[in-house]
Amino acid sequence: MKFCFTLFISIVSMVCVPAHAQKPRLAIIIDDIGYHLENGYRSIQLPVPVTLAVIPHSPNARELAKAGHEAGKEIMLHLPMASHDENAPLDEGGLTPAMAEEEFKDIVRKGLSAVPHIRGVNNHMGSALTEQPQAMQWLMDELRETSFFFIDSRTSPLSQAQTLAEQNQIPSASRDVFLDNSRRHADILAQLEKAINHAKRTGHAIAIGHPYPETLEVLERLGPPLRMVGIEFVHASTLINGTASQNDPEQVASHP
Repeated sequence: MKFCFTLFISIVSMVCVPAHAQKPRLAIIIDDIGYHLENGYRSIQLPVPVTLAVIPHSPNARELAKAGHEAGKEIMLHLPMASHDENAPLDEGGLTPAMAEEEFKDIVRKGLSAVPHIRGVNNHMGSALTEQPQAMQWLMDELRETSFFFIDSRTSPLSQAQTLAEQNQIPSASRDVFLDNSRRHADILAQLEKAINHAKRTGHAIAIGHPYPETLEVLERLGPPLRMVGIEFVHASTLINGTASQNDPEQVASHP
């Protein structure tokens, strides 16, 4: 495909590093796993060590988490949280600012036990809830009782989530780039290039994508060549407490 070839040449030219240099490390998280079975299995079969963020209580959550774990993929809980978008439906097991502390924490505990093999948590939506320090403190209270890490998906530039995680000494990091706000192949490739640039500049990056056919096609085609020319794909846990995120406002805006 012409668009793949043209942009791939551009990406390759940017990521080649001297033999003596440490390879830039890129962690790709595939969010929203648990609803679409076929695309979930395509995500599991990606030729790079992606991290799968599974929505609790979704129809295929347990099956895909088990299959992903068996295939060597890392599993996270993709915890639903309220957004500023009133039209965005909140998945089962979602958290809202109106909840009292005990109800909130009970829902967190049920979410943590709903998905097997999880090693960490990130927020699904959450542009409203992650701005609330009290709610994020309640979340960190629960995570402090576990060995799980937390990744702030940064759906709001005002998010307090990673700040509260750090204050509570929860292993944590933040998303650097969203890959697929636009589902055009060329735009996904451009965002992948952006993630690579960030990794090249800082040594590491965390990118978040979704199990869209377009995103999966890009990663299926470009994963092995990128490894060959100097990018090391890693699980998200590898970059915990090691990510200096520089997030773009327009990247935040499309994810409620």
